[in-house]
Amino acid sequence: MRTYAGHTNPRAANELFRTNLAKGQTGLSVAFDLPTQTGYDADHPMAAGEVGKVGVPICHLGDMEALFAQIPLAKMNTSMTINATAAWLLALYVAVAEGQGANPRELRGTTQNDILKEFLARGTYIFPPEPSLRLTADTIEYTVEHIPKWNPVNICSYHLQEAGATPVQELAFTLANAFAVLDRVQARPGVSLPNVVGQISFFVNAGIRFIEEMCKMKAFVRLWDRYTRERYGIEDPIKRRFRYGVQVNSLGLTAQQPENNVQRIVLEMLAVTLSKEARARSVQLPAWNEALGLPRPWDQQWSLRIQQVLAYETDLLEYDGDLFGGSTIIEAKVKELIDAAEAELKRIQQIGDACEAIEVMKRALVASHAERQRRIESGDLTMVGVNQFTEHDPSPLVTGEAESILVVDPEGERRQLERLRAFRAARNNAEVGAVLHALVDAATSGANIMPASIRAAQVGVTTGEWAGALRKVFGEYRAPTGLQGMTFASDAGALAAVRTRAAAVSRQIGHPIRLLVAKPGLDGHSNGAEQVAVRAKEAGLEVIYEGIRLTPEEIAASAADEDVDAIGISIHSGSHLTLVPRVAALLRQRGLSDVPLFVGGIVPDTDRDALKRCGVTRVYTPGQATLTQIVGDIVNEVAERQRRPTGTA
Repeated sequence: MRTYAGHTNPRAANELFRTNLAKGQTGLSVAFDLPTQTGYDADHPMAAGEVGKVGVPICHLGDMEALFAQIPLAKMNTSMTINATAAWLLALYVAVAEGQGANPRELRGTTQNDILKEFLARGTYIFPPEPSLRLTADTIEYTVEHIPKWNPVNICSYHLQEAGATPVQELAFTLANAFAVLDRVQARPGVSLPNVVGQISFFVNAGIRFIEEMCKMKAFVRLWDRYTRERYGIEDPIKRRFRYGVQVNSLGLTAQQPENNVQRIVLEMLAVTLSKEARARSVQLPAWNEALGLPRPWDQQWSLRIQQVLAYETDLLEYDGDLFGGSTIIEAKVKELIDAAEAELKRIQQIGDACEAIEVMKRALVASHAERQRRIESGDLTMVGVNQFTEHDPSPLVTGEAESILVVDPEGERRQLERLRAFRAARNNAEVGAVLHALVDAATSGANIMPASIRAAQVGVTTGEWAGALRKVFGEYRAPTGLQGMTFASDAGALAAVRTRAAAVSRQIGHPIRLLVAKPGLDGHSNGAEQVAVRAKEAGLEVIYEGIRLTPEEIAASAADEDVDAIGISIHSGSHLTLVPRVAALLRQRGLSDVPLFVGGIVPDTDRDALKRCGVTRVYTPGQATLTQIVGDIVNEVAERQRRPTGTA
């Protein structure tokens, strides 16, 4: 039983960990901040506004020691949601454990380390696909020999569903990603593939259609067993087990009537616990208010108690057999999913493997998500409190005097920078330089990166220095946006009216309305930006969207170069009060103050006025407006600006 946690700084996160363990949590699931996930130190310009927002910042060994202070790692099972920098965070974990006197061979836990889904759905990649997979294979090879109880890779379908994957796509794309990893490990001489397969785990999603989701998990179990036997020759049925943990769906959590999220979470948990054949080994639940902002400790406690009631009060775990054994309805659904997933998998394999099919899979996810949004807007897909049963009494959970979300200490970033500078000043820089040289040599020569990384952790190399050394060798990468080659919807309903209005405004200004959709900072959750871009294209706008991880300077330059009529910024990481005012200021410097600036994302109500004062036209939070309404607002604002005298806002 876990809750996904970590924020502000290592000491605050450590206090939260120890509190949760005292409440009965049986393992740790660490959330790292975006600079840590993308290989930047807290004082790098790209890290501005992002430090400690969505997770805990880890810049060096001292931070990792503070994170796990008074927590004996030899007795702990720790899951780390980390991908591009997984080898580095594992190296830091090993260094801390050894400092505590633990034997690395006894360490238990998981590094997610599934880089392919980062290119598809989550966005915290750094290096191109092949070097990234090489680092994944390095950690697998090292842990199987030196940390044999560790799960070195956690193939993750969770974020695929969050990005719009259907159950069939989730099955096929996840298996394709797993095969890409195993194929590269299998090519390494001396690696025991049965031991590798025995240590691979999965991290899945479970949505509200919990019967179908349970059948999906049965399909996963059976497909993995068959493919590991037939494709990889694994004879031991224990090593072929589909071992998985789960966090239930966050995509379906709503900001409207957020109290409804509690029953959604409970029902979704049934999908991964009802069937003994396909039961999760570990469960972590989101909090009811995650669509509003960062959960408080009390909210996480509520999610933990949900798990404890199911495990200790109900009789669900008392039965030896599968509750659905012999059900023809369940078996028919499982077969349907397996057949469709295998057909989808064959289409990927005709391209090559998942590494070569990134663009095709990304485009499919964007299309599936767009279809889901259309069904919600049309009412074909019911969401209680969103498009049906919207009349309600105010919820005391969000209207009381207390804040309904956790607000990160605004001074946390400054203090983290001070600690980082003090750490650098106290270390042996000559030793650091020598170790970084050895790290580059290992990356260049093809040697396993883990020994050099562990040594780097021990002498005080920082996260940014480790990633910077590898950037010099491997380079960096920009993943496809998924918009290229998409087929867009035809006119229908409200969209037809917006399209007609957009065409009229375009005639007035002498060109199609040009909309720049941008994601500043390190936030890689691009679903919202992609869907706004899709709907804007469907409405006849010309859309400029260059993907994630842009600096404010790049956004302002693009707005000027493309002569845009409107700008939409998507931001979900909590860095809006730092990055949006910077974008607005740079636009003014370039004489673009007349260009309307829209902001969408998880923005607390208390921050809206600050954004408006810096020049934002309108702020959208999850569920506040449909995509068609947002695009309609953009079109109307462009028309309104055309009627105003030049220079007025």
